Amino acid sequence: MFDAKKLLDQFLGSQVPGLSGTVRDRAGQAGQLAKDNPLATGAIVAALLGTKTGRKLAGNVATAGGLAAIAGLGYLAYKNYKSGQSPEAAPQPAPQTEMPLLPPPADSPFHPQSPQLSNDFALTLLRAMIAAAKADGHIDASERANIMDKVHAVDLGAEAEAFIENELANPVDMDDLVAAARTEEQKVELYTATRMTIDPDTRAERGYLDLLAGRLGLADALIDHIDATVSAAKVKA
Repeated sequence: MFDAKKLLDQFLGSQVPGLSGTVRDRAGQAGQLAKDNPLATGAIVAALLGTKTGRKLAGNVATAGGLAAIAGLGYLAYKNYKSGQSPEAAPQPAPQTEMPLLPPPADSPFHPQSPQLSNDFALTLLRAMIAAAKADGHIDASERANIMDKVHAVDLGAEAEAFIENELANPVDMDDLVAAARTEEQKVELYTATRMTIDPDTRAERGYLDLLAGRLGLADALIDHIDATVSAAKVKA
């Protein structure tokens, strides 16, 4: 089995030296960058998908990496929810400043080294992100072929490439995604990873997020906290 946690870093470490412009612009640059500088390929998968997955995250969140970013944002939203804060009180970085992201305590289920955040669950988070990227329905057979051409150029390894190809080609199995999140913290992380992948600016995307939230059984107020926290972590266009 490939290292799902490492691949998560490539999905979410969206600030990569040498990539600039829109997501689709970055996708066009990604293959050459990978060949020229294989050590600078973090977040290339996000760019290659050519979807909102590649929208930039604020500096501290992007620097944290995939699993740490998901866990950190999920923990922050959960902590604020449990403390009774209003979602509107989610931290809003001032212009030209970075989103504050403190690591969860070592004994927290949200800590990246927690047994709950196993490689298997990291794989579930990856599946959730790819499913979210497909939520607007634009990834057809032609687009999948285009994506995989670029994925092959990055050379993620045969297992990782096969995983991405399979997830892009097959229908979303929300039952499996939801069943894999066994604790409330894992449910928060699953929704957080999904929400980091897309901004719900189409009816299909909003409907997908609402369906996932309902299936996970998370409280409306907790969902509002996650939405607000993730929104605050994204670089404004």
